[in-house]
Amino acid sequence: MTEQASLFGSDENGPSASKPASRAAQPSQGVGGEPLASRMRPRTLDEVVGQEHLLSPGRLLRRIIESDRIPSMIFWGPPGSGKTTLAELVARHTHARFVTLSAVSAGVADLRRVMDEAQKLRQFSRQRTILFIDEIHRFNKAQQDAVLPHVERGVVTLIGATTENPSFEVNAALLSRSRVFTLKGLTEEQLAMILQRALEDKERGLGGSGLTIDEDALREIANFANGDARTALNVLEMVAQGSLSAAEKEGDAGQKHITLPAVEEVMQHRALLYDKSGDQHFDAISALHKSLRGSDPDAGLYWLGRMLEAGEDPLYIVRRLIRFASEDVGMADPQALLVCVAAQQAVHFVGLPEASLALAQAVVHLATAPKSNALEAAYGRVLEDIRSGRNDPVPLSIRNAPTRLMKDLGYGADYKYAHDYYKDMQIEDPERPPAQKLQEYLPDRLKDRRYYEPGYQGKEASIKKWLDKRREG
Repeated sequence: MTEQASLFGSDENGPSASKPASRAAQPSQGVGGEPLASRMRPRTLDEVVGQEHLLSPGRLLRRIIESDRIPSMIFWGPPGSGKTTLAELVARHTHARFVTLSAVSAGVADLRRVMDEAQKLRQFSRQRTILFIDEIHRFNKAQQDAVLPHVERGVVTLIGATTENPSFEVNAALLSRSRVFTLKGLTEEQLAMILQRALEDKERGLGGSGLTIDEDALREIANFANGDARTALNVLEMVAQGSLSAAEKEGDAGQKHITLPAVEEVMQHRALLYDKSGDQHFDAISALHKSLRGSDPDAGLYWLGRMLEAGEDPLYIVRRLIRFASEDVGMADPQALLVCVAAQQAVHFVGLPEASLALAQAVVHLATAPKSNALEAAYGRVLEDIRSGRNDPVPLSIRNAPTRLMKDLGYGADYKYAHDYYKDMQIEDPERPPAQKLQEYLPDRLKDRRYYEPGYQGKEASIKKWLDKRREG
């Protein structure tokens, strides 16, 4: 909080006489080792690359920033998409006092201090306060509740930035009082434009160094960054430092040219955008599930690989595959469940990376298997009857009768022992029991109720033929 004290800008004349610190501040020119990504942060709306759906002329967000009519809002988007940049642009355009807190380090006491200062400014000078909370999803419920009443009363206008879905991570009451603006990850073309701008900018970038770069090296950085401008600029800065150091050491101006091998040496390993408890986790498993349901083994393998490479728990994946085997394949291919359980055993027995192929085998089996959701639908109908109807007693004929009293009460009376009948029945399909129904097994209220309706794919086609004949009889 000590670093934030200057944001209030109080002097001997009191807080009302001070200017918003963020409006007075000028961008650093790289003094003190300021990172390239920070130096190249856009200073105007026209410098922003990407987010055209929010910032093109006439778009709502651009209009409210330019007119300084800032409502409470949440910027939601992946890392490096420009959330903090937009907040800083608001700070440059607004006449309100602009205060920044990081949810990583700030607590309730810090929030109260900001709110007290904002209340005084509002009361004595009618000056508005805009509070920017970076990574607002890291605030717990108590911290978010501490902000809510002040937002409701207009003491502060809240701007939050988050990489997590605000529907789950932001207090519902706070969310209902804020406008959510969704930012998109930058494309490779947009990242290449940002990188080229950094290489040419003599004021804030690397333009004064004489560095040049091969097109394939530039594209590789843009691809590696995975939509994150900060990552792209950090990689460029590291490569540039290496090239400039080599040129200075060897006195060779040719070293100021960045090649693809130099970029690959710096990158080493690509960090995939993934959060095992956030949106990427649920989005990726949804993509895998829907790819398998749509019988696309290529997409299924891709999403499996994406999840495993990002560090997802393989047991979580295989649990979902086992569920899929019953939910979306079912009796159309009973072997699917066995394959998935075998994959689960492989994960337990050998672990990764060896078990990745067992998971891949299960994925391909599920994708190419015939599909049926008849089991899921049947069980859903069963649950509906159980939960909505009365608790019917088990029919007397199929109750067990271990005692004389139970037999006298009719337990087990008229029960037909199936094996005594099957041997005398005509068998049309040796893989199925005889189609004749010997007696009623459901309570009277549910007599003739049909839950399982097999489909026409795989094994279920023969099951359907057998079951239809049984039900007709």
